[in-house]
Amino acid sequence: MTAWELLESGLHEMHVSFSPQAVERLLLFSDLLLEKNKVMNLTAVTRSEEVITRHFLDCAALVPWLKAGQSVLDVGTGAGFPGLPLAILCPDVQFTLLDAQRKRIDFLNEVITMLGLTNCTAVHGRAEEFAAAHRAAFDVAVSRAVAELRMLCELALPMVKTGGVFYAMKAADCLDEIGSAANAFSVLGAPAAELLRYIVPHDGVERVLVRLHKIAETPEKYPRRFKKIQTDPL
Repeated sequence: MTAWELLESGLHEMHVSFSPQAVERLLLFSDLLLEKNKVMNLTAVTRSEEVITRHFLDCAALVPWLKAGQSVLDVGTGAGFPGLPLAILCPDVQFTLLDAQRKRIDFLNEVITMLGLTNCTAVHGRAEEFAAAHRAAFDVAVSRAVAELRMLCELALPMVKTGGVFYAMKAADCLDEIGSAANAFSVLGAPAAELLRYIVPHDGVERVLVRLHKIAETPEKYPRRFKKIQTDPL
């Protein structure tokens, strides 16, 4: 099975609609990622097939939950996951990719330019600092494999509008982590967590979207300084 066929069949299995141009852009992103990975630590995978199964198809689990016209913040995007594949698959949604490492953001902006994406911007900054100027600015926040859930919620939820949603992409065995974060959910304005389980096609790994609906404003004092978030999580 070619990389194109692998990607197409996986997206079909996840009931994600896509265009041939989207597949072409995803495969080009894979090539650019693996080439850059030779000189910069972006991903542990080394083959295009792994990029498709471990990254692209996992990220695609969010596509059915996004709506045209929404603004989405990817907190701690790293090598562009999940935000960049989502931007390719959801051309009617606006994405901001946020990361604290300048080199990663420079790479992502090069990729965005090369792919001709007009619905995606990569921004260099720390989430707790970016939040000061972007409180309640986004319809949706997403994050994948960034931090423990209590910390992650304090970084992300202040930037989500009341009535908006935060999706944290987690491993299947995250129940203890969710339980530990119950107080954080309540304090930050999203008291109830929903678990949306899925299997990544061609990989067979079970994953979870932790969905938090923000029903109240986050108190102004959050997010705190990152060191405080680390040493005294909610």
